Amino acid sequence: MDEPGWLFPYPAMLDSLPDAPGVMRFRYALRHGTMKIGLYAPRGEDTQGPHTQDELYVVTSGSGAFLKNEERKPFGPGDAIFVEAGAEHCFVDFTDDFSAWAIFWGPDGGKA
Repeated sequence: MDEPGWLFPYPAMLDSLPDAPGVMRFRYALRHGTMKIGLYAPRGEDTQGPHTQDELYVVTSGSGAFLKNEERKPFGPGDAIFVEAGAEHCFVDFTDDFSAWAIFWGPDGGKA
């Protein structure tokens, strides 16, 4: 069995995202223990809901605003955004070139 890769080039990941209407533009690059990393690049509207694990977004391109538990903050390339498990959150008013790595880890319900 092949070992999972350890380098995940952004351009290749971006090119591998689904592009069909109505399909979430997200793809996992790696799952290792409780940690998962994927690339997220929604188009038009971010329809995700709360997750069961803690999450860290690292914005790779684009800008907009992030809404978490009704608090809104602007974001741009290079920003890191932490979301605790179970928190309502979404990206809003984002540019067409927006994408971010999404890293999940820890037990369901988050780490206290």
